[in-house]
Formats: sequence, C-alpha cells, structure tokens
Amino acid sequence: MSGLAALLAGHTPPDVYLWHNAARVDDVAHAVEKADWRFGYVDGWMVEDRDTFGKALGAALDLPDDGDGLPGVEAHLEEVTAQGHKGVVLLWEGWSPLARADEEAFTEALRALGSRAHGGGGDQLAVLLRGEGPDLEVPELPDGPH
Repeated sequence: MSGLAALLAGHTPPDVYLWHNAARVDDVAHAVEKADWRFGYVDGWMVEDRDTFGKALGAALDLPDDGDGLPGVEAHLEEVTAQGHKGVVLLWEGWSPLARADEEAFTEALRALGSRAHGGGGDQLAVLLRGEGPDLEVPELPDGPH
C-alpha cells in the first residue's frame, strides 16, 4: 500500500510529511477526493516570503483573508474544515523556496501546520511537502507500490 493510500485509509495518522512522489497534481487530487478527503494545493515554487505564502495557504484551505498574511492564516487554521469529508490533504509542492529565502517564516508555517495536523482543532489535516529542499526533521510518507 502506498503511503498516500495508507494515509487516506486511516492506517497512517495525519501529520506533516515529506513526500517523494512524481504523480501529477490532478491525479493526486483525484485519489484524495475519491477516498472522500478534501484536497488543497499550494504551488510554492515562486513563494519566497511569508505574506505570499500566507495568501496561497489561505486560498488552498478556504480560510478568510484578513490581509495579515501568514499570521492571519495561522489564526484561522483551527477553522480548517473537511466540508463533510474524512479530512483534508494539503499538497505543498515546492516548499524549498520559502525554506531557503525566509527560514523563519518557513519554520513558523511548518510549526503551525504541524500543530494543526496533531489535533489542533477542526477536522483532520495532513500536509505533504513535495520537492527537494533543505534537510528537515519531518517524517517521510513512504511511497511504495500502488
């Protein structure tokens, strides 16, 4: 069973994971939605500051935009809702530009998402960090045979 399938089936707990998988975004979205989870996507390849990331994250998770960037989004993370689904899977593709350009903002975002994934209110949230980047102390979601 692949790591994503195990997560969606409830065999792997929601968390922040590194995920080394080359599946197309629409294929990932389809698999997530077919398993009755809600899908959110952040294309982070051009995101190098906290405000831009905050807006992208807020849009991906349907959170209110208070104009406060990342701090505003953090304040609303407990409101993340699966909207009648089993949970939410957030695919953050290209996390390394923010990690390299603004390490403090990246650390803040990772801390907030990790706290939320570990039961900080609302529905289940799993975050998949896809792409290469600096070494992180984040578990890897295995990607075995499909």
